[in-house]
Amino acid sequence: MTFPLFPEQASTSARQVDNLYFALTALSLFFVALIALPTFYFLFKYRRGRPADRSPLRISTNAIEVTWTAIPLLLVSGLFAWGARVYFEIEVPPAQALEINVVGKQWMWKAQHQPGRREINELHLPVGRPAKLTLASEDVIFSFFIPAVRIKQDVVPGRFVTQWFEPTKIGTYHLFCAELCGADHSRMIGTIHVLNPEAYEEWLAAGRTEDSLAESGARLFRVLGCSGCHAGNGVIPSPPLEGLYGRMVPLQNGEFVRADDRYLRDSILLPASQVTAGYPSVMPTFRGRISEEELFQLIAYIKSIANQKPERRQ
Repeated sequence: MTFPLFPEQASTSARQVDNLYFALTALSLFFVALIALPTFYFLFKYRRGRPADRSPLRISTNAIEVTWTAIPLLLVSGLFAWGARVYFEIEVPPAQALEINVVGKQWMWKAQHQPGRREINELHLPVGRPAKLTLASEDVIFSFFIPAVRIKQDVVPGRFVTQWFEPTKIGTYHLFCAELCGADHSRMIGTIHVLNPEAYEEWLAAGRTEDSLAESGARLFRVLGCSGCHAGNGVIPSPPLEGLYGRMVPLQNGEFVRADDRYLRDSILLPASQVTAGYPSVMPTFRGRISEEELFQLIAYIKSIANQKPERRQ
C-alpha cells in the first residue's frame, strides 16, 4: 500500500501549480540551509574558550551586501513573474469552455449544465475539454476545492465568481468545501466524474428531462413580468435585451460598462446602481424574490438572445 504525498495531477494546471510549489519549497530550503548551517558552524567555532581568530575583518563589505541583496531580489522577482503567469492562465478561461453553473447551499453543491441536466454533490465533465464554472452562494461563504485539479475558489454570497480547468485524466476525484460553512461542513463533499467525450454526451442526453437553462430563463422572464417592459412595445421605456450581452452599455453618469454576468446580476438585484443612459430608473429590485439558480436561468436567457436584433429601439 502506498501513501501519496500529493494528489494525482488531473488537469492541465495541476503540473504548473506543482512545479511552482516545488520551486518555492526548494528555494526556501536552500536559504534555510544557507543561513542555518553557517550559524551552527559559528556556534561551535567561536564558542567561549575555543581558540579562534576574533579580530575584526578589515575588508570592504560593500560587495557582500550588494551580492546578498541582488541575488535574492532576482530570484524572488523571477518567482513572482512565474507565479503571475500561472495565476493569469488559471484565472482567464478559454473562449469556448464548457459552461456550468454551481450553487453552494448549506450543505451541498448544486450544479446545472446548460442543456438542463442537474446534479447535487457530483459534477460530470468530459476529458480534454476546458470547463468554466460560474459559482454562487445561496447563504454563507463556501470554498470550492478539487485537490486533483489544484483549484480552490472561495464562493461569497452576493456575487458570481468563475473558475476553470481542463481535465486530463478519466476517473473520479474528490470535491470538498474548504471553508467552515456550518454544522455539517464536514459532510459537504462530492465527486468529480471525468468521462470520455462520448460517454459524457450520453450521460448528458440521458438526463435531459427538463428545459435547458436558457429555456427555463425565458419562461421565468415571462412569469416575473419582465417581458412587459423589455420585450416588444412595452408600456414603460426599457432597454431592449436582444443583442445586449457582451456589448458596452452607456450609463446615466457618463460611464460605460460591459454587459457581462456581473452587470446583469446587479441590474436584476440592484437596478438603481447602474441605470442605462436615456431610460428612467423605474425597474423594481428582485432581491429576495428569486434564487441564485433563477438568476443563472435569467442570465442564460439573455445570453441566448445576444445575437438577435432588438424588436424596437427607444
